[in-house]
Amino acid sequence: MAEYTDTEHETIRNSAFGAIALVSKADPGFFATFKESMAGSRAFTAAPPAVQELLKSGGFPSPPRGDAAEVERQVMDGLSQAMSILNAKDASAAQGYREVIEAAADAVANAAGGVADSEKAVIDKIRSALAGGGSGAGPAAPADGTQDSIV
Repeated sequence: MAEYTDTEHETIRNSAFGAIALVSKADPGFFATFKESMAGSRAFTAAPPAVQELLKSGGFPSPPRGDAAEVERQVMDGLSQAMSILNAKDASAAQGYREVIEAAADAVANAAGGVADSEKAVIDKIRSALAGGGSGAGPAAPADGTQDSIV
C-alpha cells in the first residue's frame, strides 16, 4: 500500500464522508437521514481492505463548514483532490475509492423511498468530481465556526 501523509488521509476521508452527507442532505428527513447514514456506512464497510484503510486512517472526519454552496464546493474540491492524490500514488486504490464513493452515494440515495431529483443532481456532481471534473480550486480555508456545517 502506498504511503500517505496525514493531510492526504484527511482529504481522502473527509471528502468520502462529505459526499454521502451531501446526498443525504439533498433530500432531508429525520428517519430518512438515519436510514441513509446506515446505507452509507454499509457501503464503506463493504469496500476493499485498501479503501477501508484509507477511510479509517486518522480518526473521525471533519465536516466542512459554511453555507450549502460552500459546503458543496469544499466536498467536490476534496473529492477531486483525493482522486489526484490516489491516482498519483496507487491507480488501483483510486479506482476502488471511486467505486466505493459512487456505490455509497447510490446506496444513500436509495435508502429512503427511492432517488429524489435533488439526490440525483448531487450524485452527478460527485461523479464529475471523482472523474476529475471538480473545480480544482483547492481546499477552502476553514470557517471560523460561526456558520452551519452539514452535520
